[in-house]
Amino acid sequence: MQKILIDCDPGHDDATAIIYGATHLDLVGITTVFGNQTVDKTTANALSLVTLLGLDIPVARGSEGPLNGVVRHGGDVHGKTGMDGADLPAPDREAIATHAVDFIIEMASAHRGELVIVPIGPFTNIAMAIRKEPRLTEWLKGISVMGGTTQVGNTTPVSEFNVWCDPEAADIVFRSGVPLWMVGLNVTRQVGVTEQDITRLMEGGPVAQAYGGLFSFFRESLNKVHGLSTASLHDPCALVPFIAHEMIDYRHCHVEISLAAGPTRGMTVCDMRRLTNQKLENIQAMQPNNCHVAIDVRGRALVDHILRAIVEWK
Repeated sequence: MQKILIDCDPGHDDATAIIYGATHLDLVGITTVFGNQTVDKTTANALSLVTLLGLDIPVARGSEGPLNGVVRHGGDVHGKTGMDGADLPAPDREAIATHAVDFIIEMASAHRGELVIVPIGPFTNIAMAIRKEPRLTEWLKGISVMGGTTQVGNTTPVSEFNVWCDPEAADIVFRSGVPLWMVGLNVTRQVGVTEQDITRLMEGGPVAQAYGGLFSFFRESLNKVHGLSTASLHDPCALVPFIAHEMIDYRHCHVEISLAAGPTRGMTVCDMRRLTNQKLENIQAMQPNNCHVAIDVRGRALVDHILRAIVEWK
């Protein structure tokens, strides 16, 4: 069974990634980061989730802000707690004393060649871990991110929130040389929980009802802010290559993070060209492929697969 470590900022869709990953994979731990709310709140949410699900795994608190620049939070969409919509249990444990950056390094060292890191919030913890321990890039089996887009952004016209929150950290990750998978908004917005799905969850047990409440809030919030009709399951899509790889199609290409000030900051520049000549005078040459970028998804089938993990959770 594939070993994974989820680096997250819970977050409604982060909560879904945790239960989806715990169902199908060997989840060795959770690290938290700022993003959908402050790191204090995202850590509290992660602890409440592992309590709700009865998971015996460590939770390590991580970075409070980006490598450079201003701290940004996603409360406009995820609410005051970062995970509004359900009454989750009070945590039955505390975060471990080890900082998330050091925990990532420890887990990668302990599971050399076996561990996949799954960043589904800003990439600050991962970038700091690479800076602190460069051998991390040799120890990891892969990094699978929810972030970026090949099309329209959700924070700027071209930038997705997780990358935009800390573009310098994302740049370090994408230039790391570690095998990369990227699933962005162009795919994840096709994977959405409907009103009918929520009704089904609310008829289930305590865990299903908790997730039904989370999705209900998230769906209404996304409708108000982005005009969407479903609650997007962004983050669990990053786990799909290791659970149900046939659900998402990828293209291997070069991805570069725009660090320039202005409207393109945080953009994931995905080179989808298929040049047959690399020596043309006025056409920029293609750079080496560094990432498997999601380009298509069996949306409804994937929603059903993810929700099954919630409905059948014991």
